[in-house]
Amino acid sequence: GSWKLDVGCWMLDVGCWMLEENENEINTFVKIYNLLKTIIMIKSFRDLDVHKLSYELAMEVFFKTRNFPREEIYSLTSQVVRSSRSISANVAEGWAKRQYENVFKQHLITALGSCAETENWISFAKDCNYINSGELSIFNSKIESTGKMLTRLHQNWKTL
Repeated sequence: GSWKLDVGCWMLDVGCWMLEENENEINTFVKIYNLLKTIIMIKSFRDLDVHKLSYELAMEVFFKTRNFPREEIYSLTSQVVRSSRSISANVAEGWAKRQYENVFKQHLITALGSCAETENWISFAKDCNYINSGELSIFNSKIESTGKMLTRLHQNWKTL
């Protein structure tokens, strides 16, 4: 039958579509359905998994740095907290500008840079004996996951 999907300022008009017993058509339909389901579920940058993970990372970095020596407050502590917060902040700011595909993608690239910077500062924290190898591994795993998510979002984002 004929159907339309109206989501805020977006509307998809599929018109008349008979789904045949053709595997390619069914796969295409499933992909479209999953894409639409994702679009409908994401109402804010807070709904993005990459924002959730990067925000969690920034909070963990913040709480861990409370135990760093006082003499690091204006150097390592400040740098690692700011770079880790920059990841989720750039996702949020980019999301607000997502109607401009290149602008959104530039914010994702900046967030990737902040991931690398955070990884570097975390390595300094380990080498200064402020965190142990296990903590370094946990931080690096979250940073790597965040980076992969940012990369996938950048590669797959298309402004409608």
